[in-house]
Amino acid sequence: MSETVINFIIIISKIAVVNVILLTGVAYTVYAERRVSAFIQNRIGPNRVGPAGLLQPLVDVIKLLLKEDIVPEKANRLIHSLAPTLSIIVSLSTFAVIPFGNTITIGDRVIQLQIADVNIGILYFLAMTSLGVYGITLSGWSSNNKYSLLGGLRSSAQMISYELSMGLSVIAIILINGSLELDTVVSNQAGWKWNIILQPVGFLIFLVSAFAETNRTPFDLPEAEQELVGGYHTEYSSMKFALFFLAEYANVIVSSAMIVTLYLGGWQFPYLQDFGLPPMLVSILQVLTFCAKVILMVFFFIWVRWTVPRFRYDQLMNLGWKVMLPLGIANLVVTAIVILLMKS
Repeated sequence: MSETVINFIIIISKIAVVNVILLTGVAYTVYAERRVSAFIQNRIGPNRVGPAGLLQPLVDVIKLLLKEDIVPEKANRLIHSLAPTLSIIVSLSTFAVIPFGNTITIGDRVIQLQIADVNIGILYFLAMTSLGVYGITLSGWSSNNKYSLLGGLRSSAQMISYELSMGLSVIAIILINGSLELDTVVSNQAGWKWNIILQPVGFLIFLVSAFAETNRTPFDLPEAEQELVGGYHTEYSSMKFALFFLAEYANVIVSSAMIVTLYLGGWQFPYLQDFGLPPMLVSILQVLTFCAKVILMVFFFIWVRWTVPRFRYDQLMNLGWKVMLPLGIANLVVTAIVILLMKS
């Protein structure tokens, strides 16, 4: 078998494994949200289907598959169908550049634990998050519903506003590491040299922007609850609605993974290599370390949703443009000055 075929099989296998794990994680993030919210509100939560309700996500998927798909008579049917598909594709594709481990050796072959090892991984992430705006905006426009359109416009304005702050916080990380490659960013955080220590303000900016980008409380204004409708996905049902739902939770997992990669050391477990463990075990522990950090961040997303009240839209935009953006610029300028002084 030729080297090209072997490399192709490895890439396809990594894509398949990561997507299966990611989609399963999305389903059980919904379950976790329901259980955690029930605990916070002193309720029980789903506990009927399977032990402790663990099969509830499977039942929910079957239920949505069997529901009737209703499309408004005067909607743009093509765009109406493509919008949720675009949202979930963008969400899943973003994970391609995130390293979930270092390397693993199988036989005489060293496999990179990352789907796409590109040297512009950070730019790819920012580009894909920008594309996420289109799925939401097009769904609101194609539905031929004024409330859906307003929800889509609100969402696009919100996401574009907070993308600027997110980009500025990421530029500071690029200055510190001197690379756009996420593998390099993780490698430079060996030991306890995590970027959250070097960039606490940048971490806060990225974290708040991630909440806004994923439309999570307290930034879930596209839901348009004050209009008593569902915002941009008002006219969606069946699996089309489910795709938007899955995209939101996939974005939570991907954003958590990106926060872990940029600021919390990625797959790094401090001084793990010093324990003299077998290479295979080290690789497995690194993957488990990455997963544990991501799970903790996902729990934080859920915790905030059921703790902090929703902002008004004017408060949301004021925070984005009058607080987050100036803070991001100031953080970038200070970081650049410090790096310049250290090199001189």
